[in-house]
Amino acid sequence: MVKVSIGIPVYNVSDYLLQCLESIRQQSFQDFEVIMVDDGSTDNSFEICQEYVFRDSRFKLYHQSNFGVATARNTCLKHMYGEFVAWIDGDDWVEKDYLETLVNLQTNTNADIIHMGFKSYRNDNMYVADFKTLYGKFNYNLPKKVAISDVFVRKYGIITVWGDLVNAQLYKGFVFSEDNTFEDTGNKFKLYLQANDIVLSDQAKYIYRVHGESLTQNIMRDTSELKRIKMTISNYEKLLYYLRLANFEFDYFESLYRDWLNNEIDRNSNEKIRKYLVKHRRLS
Repeated sequence: MVKVSIGIPVYNVSDYLLQCLESIRQQSFQDFEVIMVDDGSTDNSFEICQEYVFRDSRFKLYHQSNFGVATARNTCLKHMYGEFVAWIDGDDWVEKDYLETLVNLQTNTNADIIHMGFKSYRNDNMYVADFKTLYGKFNYNLPKKVAISDVFVRKYGIITVWGDLVNAQLYKGFVFSEDNTFEDTGNKFKLYLQANDIVLSDQAKYIYRVHGESLTQNIMRDTSELKRIKMTISNYEKLLYYLRLANFEFDYFESLYRDWLNNEIDRNSNEKIRKYLVKHRRLS
């Protein structure tokens, strides 16, 4: 068994994929496998992935029709055999000691989830958030309740699956929901529910590439306000469903959800959207 399985969903990222894959191949920590799933790319991303399969036996490639990133990640999970799971997007890259830092921190803390800070790369400029101020100290043990609350309050920015090292046992029976644009938000909390210890690190060794507007900004611009509301409500109500099943702080999170609904009602002047929000407030 390898130590780390790295999953990479690939779709039309040929301009950036070489940098991504090479940054992984040159890691200082070498006990890993890479599961690449080409999600029906129409550029030469598949050919670039093939090149790495021939160059390095740790790189494995699977192809599927264009079903979306959630389905690609589910395909990755089917072929992973590592003790831990990490995700890297095909247009991002990582610093040379990225895996080493995550693995060493996990060894020292025995945490189920390690989440690392990141740098944003945009228009040839690198930006680093002040994670040390945000987390309060170098390595921060995050209570499960606080981690799940971040779905609502977004203080720590830990809803992404990239930037993590996760005990593979947490992915047993785990399926990425394939019916939602905000895919990380609608799935990450399921890992937190199963975790015993969650540790944040202010080390920023994952580089997230921002293409003009961020992906979230692009989605928000291209998505109607009502559709955004519907997707967000779907994720929040899914979270409440799992919290009830787990018998974990349901009343507290239901209160956070109702606060969000009330804030959305207060700030929204569109009568159709207001009625939709009021309806869900009555049902909650």
